Amino acid sequence: MSAGEPVNIRVLDREYTVGVAPGERDALITAARLLDTRMRELRGSNRMAAIDRIAVLTALNLAAELQQLRNEQELRERELRQAMAAIERRLDALG
Repeated sequence: MSAGEPVNIRVLDREYTVGVAPGERDALITAARLLDTRMRELRGSNRMAAIDRIAVLTALNLAAELQQLRNEQELRERELRQAMAAIERRLDALG
């Protein structure tokens, strides 16, 4: 997110203005809502927790989820390549 259309978002009751490229506004708002929800969940009832600590822990949780999804996607792609290779071998054997 950089220069472009300014968009105001709220995360843990703080407002930020972020510049986004045309067409990215909705994605930014969705991401900000997700971040706000996750940070609120992590903070829980401890309103005195430092916002920077909550932000870092939330970022780590989201990064771990992203890495898990990437690993799962890589496994599915590997399985798909193996299945395609098996199909190609069967077709070659027929022809």
